[in-house]
Amino acid sequence: MSQREERIELKFRIYDGTDIGHSSYASSMTVATLKKRLLSEWPQAKTVTPKTVNEVKLIHGGRVLENSKTLADSRIMSFGNLPGGVITMHVVVQPTIAKEKKAKNQKDMQKMNSCSCTIL
Repeated sequence: MSQREERIELKFRIYDGTDIGHSSYASSMTVATLKKRLLSEWPQAKTVTPKTVNEVKLIHGGRVLENSKTLADSRIMSFGNLPGGVITMHVVVQPTIAKEKKAKNQKDMQKMNSCSCTIL
């Protein structure tokens, strides 16, 4: 007898209140895989569009989900366990800061924090 994999019905609310990705997902799916799928379904007309999985944060129950964990490991469940209920997760886009900009800021900070003495 094969055991049927548990499925979780999810939808994702983005910054402007639009819902995307309404579907049933396997509880064994990792958060990173889920984010990849969301990136492929992201509405192109939006002003804020993530470019990589690392720019997307999924929030459920007040917690940011970790990429390496599965949905089951993240304990995704509806509150009150309503049968047939759809779970809404919030999606936050946080663009990564360019490494060049970060390096420039570090050099500026070193200049500000360094001092020099000149003996005449």
